[in-house]
Amino acid sequence: MAESVDTRFTQERELSWLQFNQRVLEEAEDEQVPLFERLKFASIFTSNLDEFFMIRVGSIYDMTLSRQSHVDCRSGLTPAQQLESILQAVPALYKRRDKIVARLCSRLRSCNVCDLLPQELESGERKQVERWFRSYVSPVLSPLVVNGHHPFPNLPTKQLCVILSLRRDKERCFGLVPIPKSLPLFYLLEEQGLRFLRTEQVILEYCGTLFPSYQVDEKYVMAVTRNADISPDDEDYDVGEDFRAHMQKVIKKRARLAHVRLELQGTPSENLIQYLCQRLGLARGQVFTCKSPLAMGYVFALENHLPPESASALCYPPYTPQWPGGLRKDEKILPQILKKDALLFYPFQSMDPFLRLIKEASSDPAVLSIKITIYRLASTAKLAEYLAAAAENGKDVTVLMELRARFDEQNNIAWAERLEEAGCTLLYGFEHYKVHSKICLITRRDRGRIQYITQIGTGNYNEKTAKLYSDFCLMTADPGIGQDAAAFFQDMSISNLKGPYQHLLAAPYTLKSRLLSLIQNEIDKCQAGKPSRIFLKVNSVTDRDLIDKLAQASQAGVPVTMNVRGICCLRPGIPGLTDNIRVFSLVGRYLEHARIYVFGVGQDTQLYLASADIMTRNTQRRVEIACPVRDPDIRARILHYVDVYCSDSRKARQLLPDGSYQPVPPGPQGTVDAQAVFMAEALAEADHPPIPKESHRLHMPHPLLNLWRRVSSSSNPVPPNPRGRDNLKNQ
Repeated sequence: MAESVDTRFTQERELSWLQFNQRVLEEAEDEQVPLFERLKFASIFTSNLDEFFMIRVGSIYDMTLSRQSHVDCRSGLTPAQQLESILQAVPALYKRRDKIVARLCSRLRSCNVCDLLPQELESGERKQVERWFRSYVSPVLSPLVVNGHHPFPNLPTKQLCVILSLRRDKERCFGLVPIPKSLPLFYLLEEQGLRFLRTEQVILEYCGTLFPSYQVDEKYVMAVTRNADISPDDEDYDVGEDFRAHMQKVIKKRARLAHVRLELQGTPSENLIQYLCQRLGLARGQVFTCKSPLAMGYVFALENHLPPESASALCYPPYTPQWPGGLRKDEKILPQILKKDALLFYPFQSMDPFLRLIKEASSDPAVLSIKITIYRLASTAKLAEYLAAAAENGKDVTVLMELRARFDEQNNIAWAERLEEAGCTLLYGFEHYKVHSKICLITRRDRGRIQYITQIGTGNYNEKTAKLYSDFCLMTADPGIGQDAAAFFQDMSISNLKGPYQHLLAAPYTLKSRLLSLIQNEIDKCQAGKPSRIFLKVNSVTDRDLIDKLAQASQAGVPVTMNVRGICCLRPGIPGLTDNIRVFSLVGRYLEHARIYVFGVGQDTQLYLASADIMTRNTQRRVEIACPVRDPDIRARILHYVDVYCSDSRKARQLLPDGSYQPVPPGPQGTVDAQAVFMAEALAEADHPPIPKESHRLHMPHPLLNLWRRVSSSSNPVPPNPRGRDNLKNQ
């Protein structure tokens, strides 16, 4: 089977993901990023790696236990080989993070932001910390000696605890002190600046007092990571059991799945490591030691305690998402959308217009119904409150809530209960398919005529992440799209995933086939001597069928540009295979999350905003939506954003044929930071009318932009090139 896998232009997805997380770590090294923000990037790297082990490594671990033979279609590796390659690649990342964090903490000390150890304190401060430990911390700790009478406990994933090697006379044993999550992450010293001790370091210092009859030989902070890759569809549930109750059981079961990683801060003895491996069922290669904190969520909590003068020097300048220039703030949103489509670009522009639209609809006498799919919500959500108000006002409100949004299950269950209590109709998705689409439909009856307002998003309806993730929100009264949206929700209510739509592309049945057809159209045009072009902005690329089709387009001479934030299993620039494909990644202040598909040139351009990445799970195992953008002004605006992304030479890195990344060199007009451009444009647009669409285009030569520019006009066609070797020379 392995011999049939063509890996000449593909790579293993997990190693590609590790390359992406290394890009996050590089932001922590970037001297042009404010110092405290760099520490936050190190924290993001750490939490990313945690989730990677919980989900991806957990999934591969499960496959190694299967009796069925699996071979990865992109790398030709078996699960055991994939796991081995991951475990070999990760230690270097730990070492790099250790050096970065140590350097950042040292420099932050010079700014009076000090991560202290108890032994560094003066006697008065030390007594203050010891009193805090005895009066506040010690009473909630549950120290445990592990022996024949006290078995090794079940440790939740990523819960910090202190492991001790203990001795009493000739007796040798081990002790554990789990650190409750109810404790604060750090203790602040009451002095100028920001001087603090992380709670685990305080417990590590004084944990010997919890075992008064023992002598402590070793003590270290540790954390285990468990497999969290539970598929609810694989779990049987009782007849008549409500899906919410079933998900509650699944969440509890996750806490007891197999261990996949052990982390220790410091340099423990091999004897201690072997003991823990035996108790946890881990191989030695699954143990990682490091000098940095094992959990770095404290960094974000610290930001609120920075003195104002320190925050201004060490953090990004504050930025408030702006009101879009295309909508009047002093008028109702709903009638404005009925007249003209509107586009919001988070976080540069505010989510408020969409929230106001829902709020207005909740009390508009002409509104008959509001229907929406929800994947993730913030813990405090105006959207949910407005939907509840609409139901209480007598509107027909249908919410298709995905309870299996990983790690947000409990939050979604709570919101589902609140919405159902308010009178909303709740649907919970489908067996084997997650509902990941972002679509909302408002139906009105005005003078006997039905009107639709459809909202399509590339990201979740999460008011918190809308200030942190770059995403698009399209609001349109286009009747054709509205009719498709109405049919989509009818299909969802009767569990029909195969419904045909005139304009919308929907996974799992029509999105992939349509994308393959759109790529083929560009191949046909290129071979006929007509201009062709493909641009994709997504978070990940893993779908083997689409990868092969993009390679076929490259071989035909179609210029393909891909802005892929994270995993990219396609290796560009392989002579004769993918040398007409260029891939770049962009990691910056905000998380790039939007999905844009562009096919064609000039008036023939087909442009979609979508919820789906180019991943098999999105195209075949999720309910997704891609929506055509038909308004000329919005199309021009999105193409402008594409130009800016392609011009970035500040944060962009180009993917090389070997799977590594290199910085994109500046163009003749200097360095371009796409996210900074979008912030500046949003600020300008909030104060002035939108720029004429012809002025939206950037005009600066750039390695990634030259080909895009060359094919942007139908008067300058690209000749067909069956071998696909010449179109990108010297770009």
